[in-house]
Amino acid sequence: MSTLKRWSHELMDCLLKAKEQYLHWQLQTHDEKARLKTARALSEQELQAKLKKQQLLLEHELAVLKTKHKTELDMLKIKSRQDIRDYREYLQSLDQLKITIANKYSHLPEAMTFMIHHHAKHLLNQMWESDDLQEKINKELQLIQFMTSINDDIRAATENETKELLPLKTLELLNK
Repeated sequence: MSTLKRWSHELMDCLLKAKEQYLHWQLQTHDEKARLKTARALSEQELQAKLKKQQLLLEHELAVLKTKHKTELDMLKIKSRQDIRDYREYLQSLDQLKITIANKYSHLPEAMTFMIHHHAKHLLNQMWESDDLQEKINKELQLIQFMTSINDDIRAATENETKELLPLKTLELLNK
């Protein structure tokens, strides 16, 4: 039994030494662990602060973009409404021109009056629908030239009430 007792004492001594070494190691590394724990907590706080700042910046940028896009959309809506109003006025003007042509050239077949009106409307549509600025300008110049020739013909018809004339300048442009 003494061997067993001695052996158990040695085992206990080993366990106590191991516990003592572990405790000693715990005491030695305690300051380092505390420093690392504090550093980790500070790092997490810094990261949270950076993330919060980044989130606020992104929210601000998003709000600015939303405001900018809403403003652009509102401006586009206003421009579109104005464009529609202008286009409608152009069409009304062309309708009035058709009536004037029919009155000044009552001897012309109605189909000829519609053809002149249709050509003017076609030029207007081409001008309106063009996305290319140079093409838009060219179509606008063609429309101006066509409208000028119609007005010249109407003025000539008004000045020569006794003669039945044809809108020659306008018909010449239609032939081109």
